[in-house]
This record gives sequence, structure tokens and C-alpha cells, in this order.
Amino acid sequence: MPPSLTVIVDSFPYLIQGAFFTAGIVVCAMLFGLLLGVCIAVGIVYGPWPVRFVLNLYLWIFRGVPVLVLLFLFYFGLFTYLGLNFSAFVSVAIVLGLTTAAYQANIFKGAMLSLPIGQFRAASSLGMSDVQAIKSIVLPQILRISIPAWSNEYSIILKDSALAFVIGAPEIMARTQFVASRTYQHLPLYITAGIIYFVLTWIGVRLLFKLEKRVRIPGYSDNGANS
Repeated sequence: MPPSLTVIVDSFPYLIQGAFFTAGIVVCAMLFGLLLGVCIAVGIVYGPWPVRFVLNLYLWIFRGVPVLVLLFLFYFGLFTYLGLNFSAFVSVAIVLGLTTAAYQANIFKGAMLSLPIGQFRAASSLGMSDVQAIKSIVLPQILRISIPAWSNEYSIILKDSALAFVIGAPEIMARTQFVASRTYQHLPLYITAGIIYFVLTWIGVRLLFKLEKRVRIPGYSDNGANS
């Protein structure tokens, strides 16, 4: 067996452990980003101007600063200053969650603005409060509409998670670099890492596509109107 293939076979279980670590980071970051992104979108669309100003400033900061800089800023700076002894896993999940929340908020904001304004007025005429209308009418629709864009955001966060190796998180890239630095089989190992990332991307996108089909309402278009 060629030395490169031997290294891949021997190190594959070790790399797969990193894949589970990476998947955990991405899932936690996406869920955190989902919850925060929905709140931000609601605040921007329906909140008073001071709230909109603060939330838009948040979007500009987390969309304008590279993820690598944010990782260093939080892990070696803010968390240390506040005395928060978070693990690399938690730190990366928080930073990626805050970052994807900014992008998801724009996705949800666009979905909210695409809904017919008459729905909100109809809810008010039925005696619903603004909070009840948002919770019962707006949110179920925007979450359904946003699934295609959300799957794209999943792919982006999965690739950004590779930066976690710079703070010592034992994910795919960190483990690949560790093995490559000791075996000098860089090319086959990095190809293997790329294949693992590709498979994780494919699995996640396929699952989200199935979710999109499952929650799709026949005769209902993405802009909230009947087709």
C-alpha cells in the first residue's frame, strides 16, 4: 500500500472525530444564530428607531469584521477580560453564532418585508396584539420562506469553522494539520479533509432541502401569497 494511502487509512478515525467536533460547532452556532437572528430581525422591522439603530450597528460590525479577527478578539480579549474561561468549542460556537446571527437577521428581515402587510392588519382586527401577531402569523411564515437561504448560511458557517484551529479547537483542520506535520503527507491529508468538509456540506444541505419540502404548503409561494 502506498505510504500516502496508509497515512489516510490510519488517521481517518482521528479525522472523523474532528468531523463530529466540527458538526457540533456548526449546529450550536446555527441554532444560536437562528434564535438571535429572529430577535434582531423583529427588532429591526417592528422596533422603534433607537432599537433599529443599535441592531443595525450590530449587523454592520459582525458582517464587516472577519471571523478570524472576531475569534481572536473574543477568545484572547473579551472573554479573558471578563474572566470567562470558555472552552475552545464554546468560544467558537459563540463567535460563529454571533456572526451568523447578523446574516440570518437579514434573511429573516427580507422574509418579513416580503409578507403582505394586510396579514398584520388582519391580525390586529381580530384582536391580536403585535406580539401575538408576530409569534403566530409572521414567524411561522418567515421561517418556512427562509429555509433555502438558511441552507446557504449553513455551508458558509461550516467553512468558517475551519478557522477554529487557530485557537486550538480539535476540529477537522487542526487534526489534519497535526497528522500532516508528523507524516509529511500534506497533499493526501488535505484532500481527505476537503472531502470530509464536502460530505458534511452535502449532508446538511440535503437535510435542509428535505425540511423545506416537508414544510412547504402546496399553492403557497415564497412571497406569502397564493400562487
